[in-house]
Amino acid sequence: MTQLLTRAATAAADYRRGAHLRHVGARADAATLRERFGGELPREPTPPGEVLSQLLAAAEDGLVATVGPRFFGLVVGGSLPAATAADLLATGWDQCAFNAAVAPAAAAAEQVAGEWLADVLGLLEGVSVGFVTGGQAANTVGLACARHHLLAQAGWDVERDGLAGAPRVRVVACRERHATIDASLRLLGFGTSVLEPVAAGGNGAIDIADLERVLDRGRGPVLVCLQAGNVNTGACDDLRAACGLVREHGGWSHVDGAFGLWAAASPATAALVDGVELADSWACDGHKWLNVPYDSGFAFCSRPDVHAAAMSYTAAYLAGSGTGSPALGDLVPESSRRARGFAVWAALRELGRDGLARLVLRCHTLARRFASALADGGAEVANDVVLNQVLVRFGNDEQTARVIEAVQRDGTCWLGGTTWRGNRYLRIAVSNHSTTEADVDRSAAAILRCAAEVRNKVGNEAGNDVGNEVRNAAGDAPPERP
Repeated sequence: MTQLLTRAATAAADYRRGAHLRHVGARADAATLRERFGGELPREPTPPGEVLSQLLAAAEDGLVATVGPRFFGLVVGGSLPAATAADLLATGWDQCAFNAAVAPAAAAAEQVAGEWLADVLGLLEGVSVGFVTGGQAANTVGLACARHHLLAQAGWDVERDGLAGAPRVRVVACRERHATIDASLRLLGFGTSVLEPVAAGGNGAIDIADLERVLDRGRGPVLVCLQAGNVNTGACDDLRAACGLVREHGGWSHVDGAFGLWAAASPATAALVDGVELADSWACDGHKWLNVPYDSGFAFCSRPDVHAAAMSYTAAYLAGSGTGSPALGDLVPESSRRARGFAVWAALRELGRDGLARLVLRCHTLARRFASALADGGAEVANDVVLNQVLVRFGNDEQTARVIEAVQRDGTCWLGGTTWRGNRYLRIAVSNHSTTEADVDRSAAAILRCAAEVRNKVGNEAGNDVGNEVRNAAGDAPPERP
């Protein structure tokens, strides 16, 4: 086992050490990879060392360098050294982090890390936190807490009686909310038709005047979904004003802050989430700006008793079940859960408060550098770069899509596309601790080079089309086959 794990760790370290030199996208296509991993399941056992060799060989050029400094396709932080090492230990220790009875070290790490997280994110002291897989799970937990609280206030026990016959809960959210909000509403039985949409402002944040109008037009329990970090633009809602309105209407404010909540960690960006402490629940990701390994997310609630009531259950065979304060598994959907808190604790310990602030500020500064370089090169930058997201367009939708494909083939960097307000854009997210100015400059140059190649190709194609039309009009078209 020691030899095997040492070899695996060495292979992982070698990969990480060379990530900045790699073609960022995968080189092997899906069919090739499927063939390598495929075949019939062997009848006889295979020695572990041989299995590891086969895995390394099969996966090598099918890996996308998401840990590297020039991956900008999603809000993915390349996991920090200490967090990576802690996650390797978590796998080796293989703790079932349901509660302190079966995993006392995991429980202590999560409890301390949760307190540190609440502090650096500007949340109230004493909030509860559940360690989940990511933003989808965190939003679902937050909305489940809202469902419990609002219906309990209306005299309805939703955990016992379900939603059939329950008082109707109004759900209000910005038109530019993240799609996981809709998915959570489906999972929780609300459905998406319950949504009352609110207009977005110029950069994608919720329109406060329209929020007030929507809230005033109805009665009854109301859940308002707010956002810190628009998935396309990075824009953050005016949380102080929005949460104040929700409180006036006796409602519940949930903040989807998958990456934008980290703005609170830096004095330079903290104003973007001013008033965040006024909300009732929050969702945030660790595998985004905290740079811990996938998967890692956090569901916070201002009312720990509500949090536990919405998510917990008891069973006679579970040691410590239903006793004392909420256990780790009482705050999340899963009972079978890995010990994610070790990596989070290690990342926060490695960075410290000031290091985390510098990480957030550096990514913000690099995103603005990216936007400036591309704009100087003739690209259209659509958004005000308030955080770490950049939207870029070249000409029209078709040309922009071709540039995205060309950049992915080129391999200098990797980014994806998005559609925002009816137009197609390159979407650039800067959130990796290892990204440098040189990485941004090199990537911007590659994008502009690819855009120039696409532009020239489109021009040649247009010229050929015009030439064919002229020849056809002159009767010079080749004769048809008989």
